[in-house]
Amino acid sequence: MGGADEAAVLQLYRSLPAPRRREIAAASTPELRARLARIERELAMDRSPGAMASVLTDGRELQAPHLAKIDAAFEQVAAGKPTKLLLTMPPRHGKSRRAARWAPLWYLRRRPEHRVMIASYSSDLADDHGRWIRDAILTYGPQLGISLRPGSSAANRFDLVGTEGGAVMAGVGGGLTGKGAHLAVVDDPIKDAAEASSPTMRKRLWEWWQAVLLTRIEPGGSVILIQTRWDEDDLAGRVLADEGDRWTVIDLPALALSDDDALGRPVGAPLWPQRYDTEALSEIRRSVGERVWWSLYMQQPRPQDGGVWQWPWITNNRISAAQFRGIDLTRIVVAVDPAGGESAVGDETGIVAAATDRDGHLYVLDDRSGNRGADAWGRETCLLAVELKADAIIVESNYGGDMSRQILHQAWHELQREQRTENMLMPSILSVTAKHGKRLRAEPIAQLYEQGRIHHVGEWPALEQQMVTWVAGMDSPDRMDAAVHALTQLADPRQVAAGTTAYNDGRLAGRR
Repeated sequence: MGGADEAAVLQLYRSLPAPRRREIAAASTPELRARLARIERELAMDRSPGAMASVLTDGRELQAPHLAKIDAAFEQVAAGKPTKLLLTMPPRHGKSRRAARWAPLWYLRRRPEHRVMIASYSSDLADDHGRWIRDAILTYGPQLGISLRPGSSAANRFDLVGTEGGAVMAGVGGGLTGKGAHLAVVDDPIKDAAEASSPTMRKRLWEWWQAVLLTRIEPGGSVILIQTRWDEDDLAGRVLADEGDRWTVIDLPALALSDDDALGRPVGAPLWPQRYDTEALSEIRRSVGERVWWSLYMQQPRPQDGGVWQWPWITNNRISAAQFRGIDLTRIVVAVDPAGGESAVGDETGIVAAATDRDGHLYVLDDRSGNRGADAWGRETCLLAVELKADAIIVESNYGGDMSRQILHQAWHELQREQRTENMLMPSILSVTAKHGKRLRAEPIAQLYEQGRIHHVGEWPALEQQMVTWVAGMDSPDRMDAAVHALTQLADPRQVAAGTTAYNDGRLAGRR
């Protein structure tokens, strides 16, 4: 076989599916098999940043599903698809090593004619990333197929041989002089809590983002912003508020918060259990406190102060399912707050179950809130009422009250036909009309929390986060509204007297 013919055959081999390649390798001579092994190594390095890292380190580089999300973003950019990606995840989970080191190195191997910009909160950190990439090119250059141009090997800027490609590094707030970038990677743009809490620093970062970084992007270029959340108004928060609909957003909290988790994790599952399992994360949470935990680890920053609820009121009075079993309950209700309400978004229906005991203590039993159409929320509410043997369903009547009652009746009758109501009579449907603002409704219930009279049975992260982050004037959080409706219905009117004068729950008229 001539050289040209052999090259054509080897090129054809690269295009074959993996099972076919394995068949050919098994039937090859030792000499050909060695050549095919080299091709397989190159194909693996082409596949993704993580695969390349594994090959070059002989499998020592750590891999994980959340790091594969970073890989996928760079793969999309290398394939010529302009990308704007915002990825939020907790500290010490490998994001900087993958996003600001291995992935840009892989990208330059795939697209050596392109220029990459890497920015971090300080020029020293950005230079560390650049130095790492530069040294990797010097170490692995022959395997990568790229090399540094002589005389151009500074940590904060270097060029590649035979092309216009290369990389430039800078600290946030600094200049990005010279040529533009086909890909900009902004990793950890905020240094610490003090910087994140400073309106001046946040404004300065936003101005740098708009006037410096974004102006250096080549036509059709891409931007990848990867950060840990610090504040509602941090860079990620402003990007979401300003142009969130034009960005791909991947939110990776330390513990999964919802059923639509980006990695498909069940609620409560850790992000990287091989390194930080549930017990390790619980210890971190105890050490750093609730505000830091929810901001840095759960990517759900909360206001510094001014909230109606405080974390200790929830966490200090939480009970487990085992503790709850011995409690003698007198009433159980399910409250539903249909999407729409006062919220500008109106994208969730709040569905929360609560109970009371003979001593007047209240218990939050379940949170089934979510993005559901009318038929879906009606069924979910009724199914929860059946599961808990609830005696009443509370529904806010301000917005389509009659329609909401009809939805619940239809859902119940449908479940009866399906023989899923366990021969229960339909619970009373009690309409509540909230005439005054949400603070007047929420504060009496928050006072019961402060007094230690309300207990969450287990953890309900999304509901609890809405509670502790809500301040007067914010959009209506539907889970919190549903919880307030349920707890107000159950509470002794004397305990919530300060907030019941304008809260007409219609409990007598609503009875069958």
